[in-house]
Amino acid sequence: MSHEDNPHRPQPPTGWRRVAFRLPIRLYRAGLGPLLGKRFLLLHHVGRTSGLARQVVLEVVSYDGEKDVWTVASGFGPKSDWYRNVRKRPDVAIQFGRRRVAVTAHFLSAAEGGDVMVDYARRHPRAARRLAQLMGFPTDGSEAAYRKIGEATPFVRLVS
Repeated sequence: MSHEDNPHRPQPPTGWRRVAFRLPIRLYRAGLGPLLGKRFLLLHHVGRTSGLARQVVLEVVSYDGEKDVWTVASGFGPKSDWYRNVRKRPDVAIQFGRRRVAVTAHFLSAAEGGDVMVDYARRHPRAARRLAQLMGFPTDGSEAAYRKIGEATPFVRLVS
């Protein structure tokens, strides 16, 4: 299954849902990003056609504190604006808590994505189930189901 293969993947939010999804950005701008804990980061990137500064808050799927490596997923798929922007310009910055870090985006293969999702589901079973539902993937909670979801989800590793 490729990153394009989920006909049930929901469209990115619009209207009031988009406003709600973007509220965490305001927390970071107000210096309150640490309230979101270590499960979220603010990604600073550049629009691929506009060249304008853009921001998005993403869930941290995994974090290696020794190496300063964060892994995030494009839950709305490879057509998400932030994902397409970072594909074009992989040198970006993140805010993680109060820290701002320059990072380079590395795009994981489908197999690597499967491994990441299986690990995430082991560590956060309820969140993994909710994430699968949000992304439009059915799951029976098995390792095989999460591997299939991970193989169809674009994952990005952010390396400082």
